[in-house]
Amino acid sequence: MRVQTLAVAAVAFNAFAWGVSWWPFRALDGLGLHALWATASIYALALVVLTFVRPKAWRLLAKHPGLWGLCAASGITNMGFNWGIATGDVVRVVLCFYLMPMWSMLLAWAWLGNRPTRLSIVQLGLALTGVALVMWPIESGGTAAKPLGLPEALGLMGGLSFAVTNLLLRQLRETPSEGRSLAMFLGGTAFSGLLAVVLGLVGVVAWPPATGGPWLFGLLALAVFYLSANLTLQFGAARLTSRVTALVLLTEVVFASTSSILLGASDLTARIAVGGLFILAAAAFASVASVASVASVASGANGNDAK
Repeated sequence: MRVQTLAVAAVAFNAFAWGVSWWPFRALDGLGLHALWATASIYALALVVLTFVRPKAWRLLAKHPGLWGLCAASGITNMGFNWGIATGDVVRVVLCFYLMPMWSMLLAWAWLGNRPTRLSIVQLGLALTGVALVMWPIESGGTAAKPLGLPEALGLMGGLSFAVTNLLLRQLRETPSEGRSLAMFLGGTAFSGLLAVVLGLVGVVAWPPATGGPWLFGLLALAVFYLSANLTLQFGAARLTSRVTALVLLTEVVFASTSSILLGASDLTARIAVGGLFILAAAAFASVASVASVASVASGANGNDAK
């Protein structure tokens, strides 16, 4: 029980870290460092630290090929989410990201052959209704405003890849933690860094400012913060089911929406609020159903043991 409590607390801390992450990324962007460069730099620093502390971790990539999938999924997650919250309406991007339970259901169907139940179809309907409300809010004048844009698309992509990340973390729970960390740090560095270079060459993303600027200190502090958040997610996700992890991670929406609205980074309308409730309800129902199923199985097992 104590381990489960610690696992939930660890995932909640990760949710807090990601929920307020929009602020430091926007602060760094204001200092001239694009979110892609910031993401690549943060994970590169973490990668250097891990290599220094656990140099043998690199051998695990060859020993456990599944880590390469984790590398890709984690890299796309960080690239999409960080870029999205740094440039778009924070609440809308986070809500798009939290269609993750819907992706988990569809992935389980396609990947594991788990056909969706009637309840799952209802949950999918709730999620899609919610995203429709969030993506096409109607202003008082009756015209559509803020349709799906790049930040929201990045949020959707990040949510899909994060669902894959959680599934892989569960499958790789027996793999040494330094191997999982290395894969995630490598993915965050490679995917964001390569895209930043490509977009920099075509003039879409500005190159980093001169070394030694005020952004450097913020970048170092953010790297330490996210290193801690990454480690806590691994600890928690490896000890909880993917849907329980998803339920706890929903607190990120609370952290993100509260902080962004108070600091003026989001416009919360009644329509977006209702859409958000639909999305959160779908995610919560999926997680609660999973917990109830696990509890039922455990109860049956205990009964059989008593007999």
